[in-house]
Amino acid sequence: MVLEDIQSRIYTLRGVQVMLDSDLAVCYGVEVRRLNEQVKRNKERFPEAFCFQLADDDMDILKSQIATSSDVRNLKSQFATSRWGGRRTKPYAFTEQEKVA
Repeated sequence: MVLEDIQSRIYTLRGVQVMLDSDLAVCYGVEVRRLNEQVKRNKERFPEAFCFQLADDDMDILKSQIATSSDVRNLKSQFATSRWGGRRTKPYAFTEQEKVA
């Protein structure tokens, strides 16, 4: 994965730059569900300042950022759909910064 591709997957939510679980899973070469399993099993390693599940407001902001992005990627892949026709849970967002507004 090249630097420009990674940079195009960084969004701003709650005043900090974040990457979605689906994008981070691609970077690490793992399934999204496996990444999220680790988050749920190791909550002490993923404090809310580092990882949080998106709320409805966050989803609206994220959709507007993706829609106005110059990067024309398929939105379906952005939200990691399941074989049952869609994602069943809201995505997690990960940040390097240790503060979320």
